[in-house]
Amino acid sequence: MKLFFNRVLILLFSGSTLAALFFLSLGVLVSQYADSPEKSDVIIVLGGDNGLRIQKGAELFHAGYAAHIILTGIDERFYRPNHPNWRERRMMELGVPKNAIKVDAKSKTTWEEALNTSNTMGKKGWKSALIVSDPPHLLRLHQTWSRAFEGTSKKFILIPTNPAWWNRVLWWRNKKSYQFVINEIKKNLFYAAVHY
Repeated sequence: MKLFFNRVLILLFSGSTLAALFFLSLGVLVSQYADSPEKSDVIIVLGGDNGLRIQKGAELFHAGYAAHIILTGIDERFYRPNHPNWRERRMMELGVPKNAIKVDAKSKTTWEEALNTSNTMGKKGWKSALIVSDPPHLLRLHQTWSRAFEGTSKKFILIPTNPAWWNRVLWWRNKKSYQFVINEIKKNLFYAAVHY
């Protein structure tokens, strides 16, 4: 009987340890597809940020990685091409010419952003894209864009921003990164069930 209880205790301890290690590694999991930029046809700056993605997109543009930028995450109901929204204005303030900026105001989800961008790239003859977002968003982006580009010769590289709140190892210690990672895990599960 004592041997049985010892085995149960070992199994419980092992299971708890594995669960804790898995939990702690979620920051690495969700941000693992970060890569270095390469010369591409277009820079896709995803919406849903406070300006860090815009900043990164402008930096990539000025470094000569691409001559075109697509901004997503702009609500079609409020978008007026003759009245640039704050993201377009910020991009222009950072020295990106207006004629280099295209706005996707139709996409409402990451999946739609990937599909609509793939269609735009096809129409323009563009084959490669740099996709700018925050580090914990990259796992879902990798899965989504891989699926959207499947069967084509298009390729993408995921470029992360560098937010002060992000630490891929200690992500759980910061409220913002904790919420972001947990939300991304939920969204990844949802996307896996619905889109993949």
